[in-house]
Amino acid sequence: MTSRPQRAFVAGASGAIGRRLCRLLVADGWAAVGTTRSPDKRGMLQDLGVEPVIVDAFDRAALREAVRAAAPAVVVHQMTDLPPALDPAAMPDALARTAALREAGTANLVDAGVAAGITRMVAQSIAFAYAPGPAPHREDAALDLENPRLRTTVRAIMALERQVLQAPFAGIVLRYGRLYGPGTGFADAPAGGCVVHVDAAADAARRAMTRGAPGIYNVCEDDARVANEKAIDALGWDPQFRIREMSG
Repeated sequence: MTSRPQRAFVAGASGAIGRRLCRLLVADGWAAVGTTRSPDKRGMLQDLGVEPVIVDAFDRAALREAVRAAAPAVVVHQMTDLPPALDPAAMPDALARTAALREAGTANLVDAGVAAGITRMVAQSIAFAYAPGPAPHREDAALDLENPRLRTTVRAIMALERQVLQAPFAGIVLRYGRLYGPGTGFADAPAGGCVVHVDAAADAARRAMTRGAPGIYNVCEDDARVANEKAIDALGWDPQFRIREMSG
């Protein structure tokens, strides 16, 4: 008798990390449901082997129904609203929209997960917002609320992390470094340190879906400023992981 595949709900499946994560999940045998706000991206998700759901994270009732219908064991939160290659001209508005997603969108996703009886949620945060202090920064270090450039973002990720970690399921927060690789707009690691390849970021999420104690994990390449040992040790994560592309 063949057992049913585990079911996963990936919120933000059409984003840079979401697309790579979905490839890994389908290859691992998960039945994945992935969300996007754009009907134009339905075909792309289907091509990945994912069941697409068109839903807006700000629509609490619709999101709750989408998660209920998917009946997942695990929800993965990869929702942002950032422009390609972090276009500086578009960033102010994009940061405000992403902050709202991290606060209100997370609240709706947590509510939907609780209503659906999920056992675990893995959520995207950032590892480059630590306050000045002794390095390398570990997961219990303070975030930088004093920097006016970061304040809106930091408040939003603190709200996201609090909601996920305090929910009645196993909550895992992955603090990602600055992304590079396919779909990010950066072929090579961006300047500024604290970076992670999008494939390694996706692999960390895949691993956190089935292992690791609830809590926060820095997910970045070896860096003198941010410690990544917890993710390596607890998740069995490799910062150099890459998806092997199939050749013609």
